[in-house]
Amino acid sequence: GEGTRMRPFTLTTPNPLIKVAGMPILEHVVRALPDEIDEIILVVRYLSEQVKEYCGDSFCGKHVVYVEQGSEKGTAAALAYARPYIKGRFLITFADDLLAKKDLEKLIKHEHATLVTTHENPQNFGVVSLNKDGTLHTIIEKPEHPETNLISTGVSVLSPKIFDYKPEEKKGELFMTGMITGLAKDFPVAVVRASFWQPVGYPEHIPLAEAALIQK
Repeated sequence: GEGTRMRPFTLTTPNPLIKVAGMPILEHVVRALPDEIDEIILVVRYLSEQVKEYCGDSFCGKHVVYVEQGSEKGTAAALAYARPYIKGRFLITFADDLLAKKDLEKLIKHEHATLVTTHENPQNFGVVSLNKDGTLHTIIEKPEHPETNLISTGVSVLSPKIFDYKPEEKKGELFMTGMITGLAKDFPVAVVRASFWQPVGYPEHIPLAEAALIQK
């Protein structure tokens, strides 16, 4: 995306390359990936040449594949563009959230898992409900009346089974929440609580993220 919420920074720089504590957000994300992950598929579009120049064919010791996103929008659309390159189980994350490596290491221990946290404004996110055994029941994208304050960070470990399920559509965007909810009806999806999750979606989030990194 064009990162309109991060303007004026994104007028000349793609969102993933905006620096937090002297390092592009994307590099923070990649450095948090478990060591077992040896390939990264980057779905790019806006100012994509800058991302390609920064990361190259190998980034932080991991092979990089670039996928150009078309006109469809949303997390499920981005995943669909990457689908031809996905061969097995995979971790999906965003390029504008700071994460803890230990949380991602917990995620990949499961066949299917998703990273969650609590938030005071859950209506702005995918709201999570759980089964009695603690596995995922549903993720509802930006409901008007959230039933809980537990939200999805969007970070998940999935298998190609996810492509058997339909995305949730809202305001012309396709969201993975519907796909993961469908998957959870047929297969157990583990829920991992994030020890650290700091989205960087607005300019005022940058100093908050830098302070959070110091305390991490």
